[in-house]
Parts: sequence; structure tokens; C-alpha cells
Amino acid sequence: MLARIQSVQDQIRPSERKLADYVLAHPGETISLSMAEIARRAEVSEPTVARFCAALGCSGFREFKIKLAQDIAGGMPFLNHDILPGEETTGIIGKVFDRTIDTLMKTRNSLSGDILDRAARLLAKAKRIEFYGSGNSGTVAQDIQRRFFRLGMPTVAYSDPHVYFISALSLGPGDAVVIVSSSGRTRDLLEAARNALSVGADVVALTRPDSPLTGLATISLLADLAEDFDVYTPLTSRISLLVVGDALSIAVAMHKGDSLRERLRRKGAGEAR
Repeated sequence: MLARIQSVQDQIRPSERKLADYVLAHPGETISLSMAEIARRAEVSEPTVARFCAALGCSGFREFKIKLAQDIAGGMPFLNHDILPGEETTGIIGKVFDRTIDTLMKTRNSLSGDILDRAARLLAKAKRIEFYGSGNSGTVAQDIQRRFFRLGMPTVAYSDPHVYFISALSLGPGDAVVIVSSSGRTRDLLEAARNALSVGADVVALTRPDSPLTGLATISLLADLAEDFDVYTPLTSRISLLVVGDALSIAVAMHKGDSLRERLRRKGAGEAR
């Protein structure tokens, strides 16, 4: 649970982040406090405590405290459940690479070629594409947007929830939003998806299966991301999402066909001069 809190800190609201800081600094005290008491000590509201528990995948404050108590009883989580104290450097290299490769293979096997093609066709026809993401997923969204920008497509990437919440409402039919989220549960991204859909724009999601975002999106490209929340999960998730985004951009380029090749040829000639 402590590692899970650390993993979502960049994705939750400032008030919830304030509560996360308190829990990480005082985990032992937290399990003995009531909801009202922890809200008072962290200087947040009780609804903030409830939202914080939900963001961690807990049904309520009681389940959160039980899981936190189990975490404390078992000792602080180590960097990686495969890596043991005193591990040789060579062993660390092998295990980190093996875990990343395993995640990529699972993502490859879970990604549907037909759905990727549908998403590519939709984006190839889009008048404008906006890319949204929060925290680690925000940096992935920006990286994928750069790939599309190099294709000469009108694109922009936002990682500020206030900006993409409003920007989604400025879109319309024929526009598209690509939302990148390793959890598929980030509240601000879900609200931005609803905003985009409400004005007639399409939403393509790069996320995990069976998430709330999957249920909202026009098309979902699913990555089989790890369920656990140790320190390395954000890294392997980010790599998987980057690869999915790379495959999507190449598929879009193929659908753009001759018009894109001519554009890139002119661009290359201009750069050569």
C-alpha cells in the first residue's frame, strides 16, 4: 500500500497529495486514526480522505487501513519483489531487463491488430488530435504526440488537468483525443474524456483492460500492465505504453499514404538545404 501511494502521487489532486504525504510520513499512526482525525491532522476534508481511498483501489477507509496495516506488518516494500537484499549487480541487470521484456511480450499478446487498425484509421482522418496524460503517463503522452507532430499532423499534448479539462470542450466532431493512462482510473482524465465525447470528438485510450477509461473511450488499445505497485511498475508500464504509441503512429502513417510521403519528402529536402 505504501508503494501504491507513491505510485499515484503524481496522478491525484493536490489535496489528496497532501494526505498521501501525511500517510507516508506517519503510516503507523494512520492505522489507529478515524477518518475525521486523519483529515484534521492532514488538514484536508473527510471527502478528500474518501476520494484518496478510492484512488488507491479501496472500497473505503476501513479497507485502506487494513491493507496499510498488513503492509506495515510485513515490513517496508523492497525495490522489486524479484530482487533480494545483497543482490549482485549482474543479477539486478538481468532481472530488470527480464521483467521489462516480459511486460512487453504480454502487451504485444494483448494488443489487437484489428483494434489498432481502427484507431489508426480514426486518427488518420482527424482534423486535430490532442494527447492527455497525468504524471508518468503525461510524459508518455508528450512523447507520442511528438511522433504525430513529425508526421505533419495538427497535434498538441497537455499534462495539466486544468488545461486538458477545458481544452477537451473546445473540440468538435472530426477531432480526436488520445488519452494515456497506466491505471485508467485517474479522475481528471476520465472527466476530460467525458468532455471530449460530449462535444462530438472521439477518444482513443492507451490503458489497461477493464478500467473505467476503457468503458468510456471510443476505441481502447489495451496494454497488459502489471497489477502490482512496486517501484519499477511505472517504468515498465511507461515503456509498454510508449511502444503501443509507436505502433499506433506508424499505423497512422501507413493510412496517410502518398500524401504523407510527399510531405515528408518536401520536409527532408528543406532540411537538406
